[in-house]
Amino acid sequence: MNTQANLKYRMADRYKKAQVPLIGITLDSEDASEEGYSNYPWYALRKNYASVVVKAGGIPVVLPHELSLIDVYLDLIDGLIITGGNFDVDPSMYGDYTNHETVKLKPKRTEFEMSITKDALERDMPILGICGGQQLLNVVLGGTLIQHIPDEIEGAFLHEQKNPRNEPGHIVSIEKGTLLRDIVNTKKMNVNTAHHQAVKTVSDRAIINARTADGVIEGIEARNRKFCLGIQWHPEFEIDAGDIRIFIAFINAAR
Repeated sequence: MNTQANLKYRMADRYKKAQVPLIGITLDSEDASEEGYSNYPWYALRKNYASVVVKAGGIPVVLPHELSLIDVYLDLIDGLIITGGNFDVDPSMYGDYTNHETVKLKPKRTEFEMSITKDALERDMPILGICGGQQLLNVVLGGTLIQHIPDEIEGAFLHEQKNPRNEPGHIVSIEKGTLLRDIVNTKKMNVNTAHHQAVKTVSDRAIINARTADGVIEGIEARNRKFCLGIQWHPEFEIDAGDIRIFIAFINAAR
């Protein structure tokens, strides 16, 4: 074994012995654009996704969208975070073959996230889906999505808040008898909101753990899994005291 490879395995072994879990975080991606970050295709991740993992006791590891490396990634990491982004899951993946005009697709990212989430579920690896990551998780579990909340829920709140994302947008109610309720230990949370889609139905593989007063589903969790949680808001901003508790519980499940 060469020196570099030997060092890599010694470092990984040290992390394992210290019980510091490696947490894989999915990346956003964009094509080349003269108006964007680079003239060439690029990946992106907001810093607070990584910093909150460190704060909660884990080591963040970013995951480029390489399908051929999914098994390698899952052999290395101890938990998976599926992040949000300004795009949507292809409606055909949940049996809806008409796309709302607001739907924006990123096929390669979605293919990667669908594949790694399915494989992580099979391994019973701890999973945390955030915002669009919750929506993708729900589809993987056999559920469906609302393509555009204002068109399907009469009197819905503004779920794409105008105030900054590090401020609350609305309140969610946490269902009794759920993993989420056990973690946050409260009936209600103040959360931010940045989504035009939402969970529509859940399959018998999942339950609903949070809602807003207008009826929008704000959280789900898989049945019969060690830790498989989806939440519609962005807890990495740590707006509510329950937000960091979610990450701590997730990291502890990954130990």
